[in-house]
Amino acid sequence: MTSANWAVGKIAKRAGVKVSTLHFYETKGLIHSYRNAGNQRRYSPDVLRRIAVIKAAQKLGVSLEEIRQAFADLPDNRTPTQDDWESLSANWRNQLDARIAYLERLRDYLTGCIGCGCLSMKKCPLYNENDQLAAEGDGPVILDRNGTPD
Repeated sequence: MTSANWAVGKIAKRAGVKVSTLHFYETKGLIHSYRNAGNQRRYSPDVLRRIAVIKAAQKLGVSLEEIRQAFADLPDNRTPTQDDWESLSANWRNQLDARIAYLERLRDYLTGCIGCGCLSMKKCPLYNENDQLAAEGDGPVILDRNGTPD
């Protein structure tokens, strides 16, 4: 492929990542390189957009597996377009909203009992006699009743 002529170092520098990160992304199926006649990795310039999407999604807390699945849904595994990004980011926005809501609940309950067995029985709005909340699961079960982000 003639357009795949950027060396791994050039891509890494331009994208602001380490060469090892590019190799890692390749092993995860997030980006692709081609080999030249000398068996050196070469990338097409559009891989920069893929890396930008990966980095932006990671900052939102999207896992690499979720990013890989989103890329796999693109026709011919192409690099995301502006329209693709709008669709991907809308889906990820819902996940981010859930995380924000969870963190807000955590902040609001931080100084009181959240049903975790923290021994704040005098302040606890629901006295956890004989650790009845254990039947609902581990950790802060009162907080988690409203949903925990994945």
